[in-house]
Amino acid sequence: MTFHKLTTILCTLAMLASSGCGKSDASGRPGSGRERGGDLPPKRVRIEKAQERAIGESVLVNGTLDAYDRAIAGTKVAGRLSVISIDLGSRVRRGQMIARVDPTDYNIRLQQAEASLSQARARLGLSPDGTGDGVNPSDTGTVREARAVLEEARAKRGRYESLLASGLVSKADFDTVQASARVAEGRAQDALEEIRTRQGALSQRRAELALARQQLTDTGIYASFDGVVQQRMASIGEYLAAGAPVAEIVKVDPLRFRADVPERDAATIRVGQVVRITLEASPREYAGRVTRLAPTITERTRVLAIEADIANDGALRAGSFARATIVTGSSQPALTVPAGAVVTFAGIQKLIIVQKGKASEKPVTTGRRSGAYIEILSGVEPGDEIVLNPANIRSGQPLEITR
Repeated sequence: MTFHKLTTILCTLAMLASSGCGKSDASGRPGSGRERGGDLPPKRVRIEKAQERAIGESVLVNGTLDAYDRAIAGTKVAGRLSVISIDLGSRVRRGQMIARVDPTDYNIRLQQAEASLSQARARLGLSPDGTGDGVNPSDTGTVREARAVLEEARAKRGRYESLLASGLVSKADFDTVQASARVAEGRAQDALEEIRTRQGALSQRRAELALARQQLTDTGIYASFDGVVQQRMASIGEYLAAGAPVAEIVKVDPLRFRADVPERDAATIRVGQVVRITLEASPREYAGRVTRLAPTITERTRVLAIEADIANDGALRAGSFARATIVTGSSQPALTVPAGAVVTFAGIQKLIIVQKGKASEKPVTTGRRSGAYIEILSGVEPGDEIVLNPANIRSGQPLEITR
C-alpha cells in the first residue's frame, strides 16, 4: 500500500469519528436534546404551590400489619374427615361449621350410653324414658323388703325375750332369734347401701350420656371468630387424631399494626394517639389509634413495642410493610406539599417544579405526614409551583399548566 493511500484512509476514519462524537445538546454537554426533554412536546399538568400548614408533632416509625387474631381450628375427637367446606381465602363466620369427622361411631356410642342409662333407671324402679333421677331409697322395693324382714326379726326377738324371762324358752333358742335379728339389721343396711350404689351408677350413666352427646357434637369443627382461611391443613378421607389441625383462620378486620419506637421517642407515646400509616403499594393513607404499649423497653434493642388497630376495608393485607406517623403533640406550621407529588427513585425523593415554563427536578428531604400532605425539610421554598402526579415528565420538558 502506498503512503498516499494510507494517508487517505486515516483521514477518512478521523472524519467519521469526529462526526459521531461531536454532537451536543443546547447546554453544550454531549447527549441528545430529546433525552434532556427539550425536544419533547408540552405536557399538560396541574400544580399546587408549596405552602406552610399546621402539622402536629409526630414520631415516624416502620412496622408490619398483622392479623388481629389467628387460630388453628382442629378436631376434638378422632375420626375420618368426611366434610370440609372451606379452602384458602374462604371467609367464615363465628360458629360456622367448616369441617366434620364421620359421626357414625359416635352415634353408636350415644345409643349405648342411652341404653345404659335406661338400665340404671330401671334398677332403681324409675321409668326408663324419664328425665328425673331423684329417688328416695326408703321407697325402693329392695329396702322395703329388707326392713320388713328386720321388723319381723325384732318383733320375734321381743317375744322370745319375754318368754325367756318366764322360763318358757331356753337361752339357746333366744340366742338364735337374737342372731337372726342382727343378720336382718345387716341386710337392711346392705339394701340401703345397694340403692345408694345404684344411684351413683345412675349418675355415672347420666354423665356418660352427656359425654357421648358432646363427642357427637365435637365431630363438627367450627370457626371461633369471623375471619378468613389462611391455610387448609386436611383433606376429606384423611384419618385425624384428636387435636389434629384442619385449618388456620385469621381475623383481618381490624389489623394490628406492630412497630418498635426508639427509646428516645418512647416517652412521648401514649395509648389513644392517632396513627396514620401508608404502604408502598398504595397511595392511600389509613388511620387508627395506639391501643397497646409494651410494659418495658427491650434491653437489647432499646425500643418500645407498640400496637395500633387499623380498620381494614379489604384493601390491606396482613404481613404488609407499613410506614406510620404517630401524632404526639400539638400542631405547628411546616412547609408542605401534596404527598402524591413526591417521586422516589433509587432511594432519592424528588419533586418536579415549574421553572420558566419547564419541568425541573428538585431532590428533597421529607418529614412528617398529615393527611394528604407531607412536610418538606429541604429542597424547595414556599411558593414554588409543584407538579401534581409527575409521572413520565422529564427535566427540561415544556409544561402547559391547567387549572
